[in-house]
Amino acid sequence: MIIIAGRLQVDRVDRDRYVTDCVAVVQQARTAPGCLDFAITADSIEPDRINVYERWQSDAHLAQFRGSGPDAEQSAQLRDAQVWKYRISTTEDP
Repeated sequence: MIIIAGRLQVDRVDRDRYVTDCVAVVQQARTAPGCLDFAITADSIEPDRINVYERWQSDAHLAQFRGSGPDAEQSAQLRDAQVWKYRISTTEDP
């Protein structure tokens, strides 16, 4: 299992629009093969922070979905990104 988790920083005036612009991506991810969970949400305390959480069955599923990543407009809005990839070994199927 693969978990992607972290945070994105954008200007506070852009945060809610950024999250709204990601709704289609979240919907696509949640129906993609191998996606176990996917969320891009506004932080409840920091007005310029966006939380990212993804859970995938495998690297192959993640790579198949990921493609080219955020578009140029979204990338230009990012002031900082701290996102990590974790590989989880389990003895049970999710």
